[in-house]
Amino acid sequence: MPGIERFEEVEAWREARCLSQTVYRLTHTTAFAKDEGLCGQVQRAAVSIMANIAEGFGSGSDREFLRFLRYALRSASELQSHLYVALDQCYIAEESFGSVCGHILKVKSLIGGFARYLRMGKAGN
Repeated sequence: MPGIERFEEVEAWREARCLSQTVYRLTHTTAFAKDEGLCGQVQRAAVSIMANIAEGFGSGSDREFLRFLRYALRSASELQSHLYVALDQCYIAEESFGSVCGHILKVKSLIGGFARYLRMGKAGN
């Protein structure tokens, strides 16, 4: 990956990190925190997004990296689904839900864009 030497330089990872911070703040509210099962699932899904990007970066091949980017996208979808449960249980307000889901969509878009970049680079070789 020309120009990118560390996973921390990947924009999708940086945005996933911000998303994770937001999710942790959101899940520390009293009502949400009391539901330990859902709270843990939401936190794990958020962390999994950035972890998969980092793990894929360290895999040593574009093909493996693309596989881990797909895992990151799946984790983002899982997070979004869990947030619907939180919304339905009134753990989060509609406004917070919309804001976080918008952030998830941004992360998914960045991951998808980076995956396209890797596939194009592979096709050009």
